[in-house]
Amino acid sequence: MDNLVPHFVELIRRTSTDLPLDVENALRQAREQEAPGSAAQDALDTILENVRLSRQGSSPICQDTGTPIFYIYYPDGWPARELREQLRRAVAEATAKSYLRPNSVDSLTGKNPGNNLGTDFPTFHFLDWEEDYLKVELMLKGGGCENVGAQYSLPDTRLQADRDLEGVRRVVLDAVQQAQGLGCAPGLLGVAVGGDRGTSYFKSKEQFFRPLADESPNPRLAALEKRLAQEANALGIGPMGFGGQTTVFGVKIDSLDRLPACFFVTVSYMCWADRRRTLEYRDGQASIG
Repeated sequence: MDNLVPHFVELIRRTSTDLPLDVENALRQAREQEAPGSAAQDALDTILENVRLSRQGSSPICQDTGTPIFYIYYPDGWPARELREQLRRAVAEATAKSYLRPNSVDSLTGKNPGNNLGTDFPTFHFLDWEEDYLKVELMLKGGGCENVGAQYSLPDTRLQADRDLEGVRRVVLDAVQQAQGLGCAPGLLGVAVGGDRGTSYFKSKEQFFRPLADESPNPRLAALEKRLAQEANALGIGPMGFGGQTTVFGVKIDSLDRLPACFFVTVSYMCWADRRRTLEYRDGQASIG
């Protein structure tokens, strides 16, 4: 197997230091919607300057470089164990180069190994597929926005949310209202309807790999995505909780089958630093988008 460690290090560097263009454009559009001289516009100006400087200096966009979450799509014959080892080596090297902050700590002792390699840290999802090339998706999920994620079990009598899409709407808006500015708005919501508690969280976070302009292929979910984005922004929470027009860039929803006894709705929150990149490796060449 080829040595892909340098390519994986570059994937981490780009993800940590170079905000995707669609996210940057969304920040600029949000700035134009806020009142001149307002706290909301000032916050967005600071964020955009930070984006520029981090790209220019190849330094992390945020001091919290988050949990590295990898999705690895590999063809037949590729050794998953070797891929995992090369990715772990790349994470350690990227940490040594300060593209990642040493974030991983032992939950029982609080000890930090200093290289972001711990028990189930980073997070890896290996999926074999029928394509003839390797694809690695990386997301850096910050702790602040992770803290304001929420999971609901419907029906929820407190919110008068039944087991239907109206119930989904009610709990998603409640999650945004409860988060306020603690999720470092403006952010992106990933929502999963159904599944069990664990798979629902996985599915909700997978939504963050979708481009901001992407709409669900399911017309009912696409309509709900649009409505929820409008209603979340109408709450007036605004950038960093200072009030304003833009609380979320968008809402991405998917669904899973479930047991009749369960109806979970999971809302994951991604901060304005929506750090995600994809590496493709085919015919000995790597490309990062």
